[in-house]
Amino acid sequence: MVRGLFTRSIQPPGDITPNDTMPPESDPNTVGPPNVNPGDPNGVVIDTSGTSGPPPLQVLPSAWSGWPASWWPPAWGNSQFSRLTDTAWFCVDLNASLLATMPPYLVNAADSLDAEWLRNPDPDVYSSWEEFAKQLFWDYQLGEVFVLATARYADGRPARFHVVSPWFVEIDIVNGLRRYKIGNTVVSSGPGGDLMHLRYSSRVDDAHGHGPLEAGAGRLIAADMLSRYASTVASNGGIPSSILKHPEELTADQSAALQAQWVQARMSSIGMPAVLSGGVEWEATQINPKDMALVELAQWNESRIALLFGVPPFLAGLPSGGDSMTYSNVTSLFDYHWRAGLRPKAQTVMAGLSEWALPRNTIVEVNRDAYIRPEPYQRAQTAEILNRIRDEQGNPALSVSEIRAAERLDDVIPDIGSGVLK
Repeated sequence: MVRGLFTRSIQPPGDITPNDTMPPESDPNTVGPPNVNPGDPNGVVIDTSGTSGPPPLQVLPSAWSGWPASWWPPAWGNSQFSRLTDTAWFCVDLNASLLATMPPYLVNAADSLDAEWLRNPDPDVYSSWEEFAKQLFWDYQLGEVFVLATARYADGRPARFHVVSPWFVEIDIVNGLRRYKIGNTVVSSGPGGDLMHLRYSSRVDDAHGHGPLEAGAGRLIAADMLSRYASTVASNGGIPSSILKHPEELTADQSAALQAQWVQARMSSIGMPAVLSGGVEWEATQINPKDMALVELAQWNESRIALLFGVPPFLAGLPSGGDSMTYSNVTSLFDYHWRAGLRPKAQTVMAGLSEWALPRNTIVEVNRDAYIRPEPYQRAQTAEILNRIRDEQGNPALSVSEIRAAERLDDVIPDIGSGVLK
């Protein structure tokens, strides 16, 4: 692997060509100062604060003067992360963290197979497998993930690789096949190629993958608006929508002055009773703080966001509903999260990684027992039953040594390159 391609995949290029097109006069409802017309000639901002060499500089999209305020900035850098509400961020992080800490192991692996990358896919970039896996599942849940090989074993299989930010990779469909470029370099993909591209949801006529974030974009906007509304209510002293009634007819200036005096008085004495005189009456148009903050609507919306990522709302601190489908205990809750949310993601990602980095018929999986492991008594009963089951030669389905290894009673970690469960 050419070192220049590795450098290009972990930091932005240094040659950003300015755009000579000068936008016209800024229109209303667009971003940018009203008296600034030339716009940003580069289109991006290089954030150099606090950086000296690696980690790479952060490239942030910048909107030009004249850019419609209702448009999202380009999907570069971490702009998709900035669109996540706290609930969506928590759900993506929870799934990625759980899957990353499930130990990987090989199935149907030859004793001579070298798979040291199960410990750390790229020591120059990552501190452990867990750091790599968390990035892998983070990007996958956002729609698509790219993994670039930087070194190979003697048989051509990837020996070192790391996750590439999606905005670094340019994709075109040529003759019905996807063609990938990083910078000006065409990168091969698929089994035997330098790049692995995993898509959350895809079609043969679409170059990119699409994640639940796109389907739930409206709910994310709604959650953000509800959060801003609640913050605005709190910053205004919790003053509910109301009407001030005056016994006499007021002019527009008198009404504005009375309104301003009321707001200023309530902001300066939060929690203290109001004093009205001169026949002025106050009438609330909202009943209580719960209705005022639209709590139930916000909780419903955030619960739907959690379900988009396969996370039971209870795990995100949201009401479970208390209906007939309520989980009987924490174990059943975790089991449901694994079966409905985590397992499909783990199976898809690990199958793609196996196809790309391992010989045929050899696969890498993650050990779910790290998350949904039964209680000790239930495990002991299962082990006892399996130990009693014998084959024709009298060998147990599960020997005592295998039981001790599974329970980590001897504190021995098997060699993960040998295909033994870690």
